[in-house]
Amino acid sequence: MNTQPKRIAIIGGGIAGVTAAWQLAQLDPTLAVTLFEASPRLGGIVETVREGGFVIECGPDGWVTEKPWARDLAIELGLESEIIPSLDATRKTWILLDGRLQAIPDGMRMMVPTDLEALDASTLFTAEAKQAFHNEILRADELRALAPHPTKDPDESVATFVLRHFGPEVLAKVGAPLLSGVFGGDVETLSVRAVMGPYVAMEREHGSLITALKLRTSNRREVSTNMQQATIFSTLKTGLGTLIDRMVAAIPPHWIQRNTEVKYLSHRPGEGWLIGTNQSTSHFDHVFLAAPPDVARALLQPIDAEAATLMAVEASSAICVALAFPSQVTLPQGFGLLVPPTPGTLLMAATFTDQKYPHRAPENKSLLRAFFGGAAAERLSRCNNDELAAIARHELARILGPLPEPQITVIRRWPRSLPQYAVGHLERMQQLTARITQLTGLTLLGNGYHGVGLPDLIRDSRFAAKTLVK
Repeated sequence: MNTQPKRIAIIGGGIAGVTAAWQLAQLDPTLAVTLFEASPRLGGIVETVREGGFVIECGPDGWVTEKPWARDLAIELGLESEIIPSLDATRKTWILLDGRLQAIPDGMRMMVPTDLEALDASTLFTAEAKQAFHNEILRADELRALAPHPTKDPDESVATFVLRHFGPEVLAKVGAPLLSGVFGGDVETLSVRAVMGPYVAMEREHGSLITALKLRTSNRREVSTNMQQATIFSTLKTGLGTLIDRMVAAIPPHWIQRNTEVKYLSHRPGEGWLIGTNQSTSHFDHVFLAAPPDVARALLQPIDAEAATLMAVEASSAICVALAFPSQVTLPQGFGLLVPPTPGTLLMAATFTDQKYPHRAPENKSLLRAFFGGAAAERLSRCNNDELAAIARHELARILGPLPEPQITVIRRWPRSLPQYAVGHLERMQQLTARITQLTGLTLLGNGYHGVGLPDLIRDSRFAAKTLVK
């Protein structure tokens, strides 16, 4: 007997929704699927602008190589020849401290060093902080004993975790800026289990994060046989927008409804789901709710208030200003810089894009991306694009020196785009899953639940689609 759902809705056309639709099309293109997207374009924050020989990412610029799901998808889409590695031979990240740039020591993974000689030679840390790193290795048994039990003990913040291992200087100089740059969040409230799960596992097994990571790095080098596997990041030569374009091209066109905002969602056991849009009302047997967390929560509120409460999450806004220059800009060697929260400074981070990846700028030209997040992004959201471009150039010039007039400027605003996985997040997600399971025919997708990176979103969406059809 065929128990496959007759009609499937996907609400939200970001990377999660598009991936789910593509996977369903691969499994059975005869399915009755409707993908609702409120805006004119698909892909969400994944967008690539190609102009004047520049490849400009408006959102994420790549994926973490060791997470295989984005690479696997690219290969299945026929894009294997497009996959390029980050330029790790010259990889370096800079921190702005006391008005000058200082390099994070080579071999650092987050705030954990794997090269103690590079650490000792660094001018970033004081002698006391360097000693704290060395002591962390000697405290392995103590740290293993202090490691919270994964089920019996409560979750803790990233700040508490880092302080236990390395102390306040490492947290302030490296931990907080790095985590803010990735998640746009506050290390005092971010859940260490949700955002640094592998490091939590290392602590339980080895006690010392330095020892664990050195072993892991050594083992990876032994099995790594090519540069692609060894590099930290990967992307596509023509930009991540190609990933979206290729998937959309393989989705039956009649499945896609752009400029269609879902206004309400209702559910009756045994009768399925009713979706009302700005254009029509339709019934569905299964719904993939892949809208942004705020939108998804509002839609679920009338159906299950408790589930909606569990979905409530703080989120950080972001503004990206890309500046393409007609000549080579003199920059520190490396991938970019981070700016710890400092009075009078709005910039959160900057990427030296043409130094991070090849094929991003024509020869003898430069491409930079400036990022504003958190309270600064909220404040700057009231500015027009000309004002944002001027602020970005001013902030960068204060750090890097005078900059030429850009040839191309691309600005994107991403309001509340980075959910903050606060302490207790994984426990709340378990409770939410239990509630959603009771709502027959509903699947939650997106960055508000089980991961914010492209590989995580791709993994979850493909798994959900395969599970439904099977």
